Amino acid sequence: MHDREEIFEALTKLGHEPSYYVLDGRNQTLVALAKCGADLIVNLTESYAGDDKMDKNIAAYLELIHIPYTGGGPHALLLAQDKSIAKKIFDFHKIKTPDFATSYKGRTDHSHDIEFPLIVKPVSEDGSIGIDNGSVVDSVKELMERIHYIHEEFDSPALIEEYIEGREIYASILGNDNPEVLPLIELDLSKLPKGTPRIAGQDVKFDHDTEAYKVTKSAPVEDLDEEIAKKLRDTALAAYRALKLRDYGRIDMRLNKKGEVYVIEANPNPWLSSQAEFAMAAKKAGYSYTDLIDKIIELARARSI
Repeated sequence: MHDREEIFEALTKLGHEPSYYVLDGRNQTLVALAKCGADLIVNLTESYAGDDKMDKNIAAYLELIHIPYTGGGPHALLLAQDKSIAKKIFDFHKIKTPDFATSYKGRTDHSHDIEFPLIVKPVSEDGSIGIDNGSVVDSVKELMERIHYIHEEFDSPALIEEYIEGREIYASILGNDNPEVLPLIELDLSKLPKGTPRIAGQDVKFDHDTEAYKVTKSAPVEDLDEEIAKKLRDTALAAYRALKLRDYGRIDMRLNKKGEVYVIEANPNPWLSSQAEFAMAAKKAGYSYTDLIDKIIELARARSI
């Protein structure tokens, strides 16, 4: 079942009268959306007319026409989507993030002094798009080849950042004025085939038939001492606030063997499937799936009063 169907079912249980509105940029447009009569929109959009960089514009439009909606506003969606901007903001707020550079067709926009190994990915894609076993590079030759691949395949600047070996930890956050960091979730990458980088590429996250997908799983973290767990929670909360996320969001981090926490990226409006990490964290915190959707609705409504 898709997350939209699960959310529809939860809203019905809560006494609402939900309906679907699918924006396609052609037959169902923003103009028609303004006339849909909704009291509140659960914003699950990830793209508009096939362009996944336009989700921020939909949020901005909903604000212009004064229809309340769930999740990140245009600022949060813009700041989180451009990973280089997000990382500069993290640096400003003293939130540890891997050193990085950005490059686009021979032009370097920003560069720290970075050292191999490096991971190279599109600067603005989400959902692990553009990330696979070839993303981690150990030489100048591999780096140049991967940068060229990103430019040609995605017509996007390449984000080149130091690869942090460590545990992949997700912090789901719920709330606005006093946001709650839900129990931490780990994506266990330890069973990936020998010789492959420990990264959450597309095969790990979405390709159900791959060995990588079958041997990786997410689960609540149970073996962290409280000091490290607090550092993870505090770091995530700082990143959530720095990028102006609201209602709900997920911060992806790496924890290395020294106990250092690095923010990899921030995710406004993360996937709300009952099987996904956000709902998993909410369940561990005592929220049923219906409770979780109710809470997100409540948070969005409170902002519009």
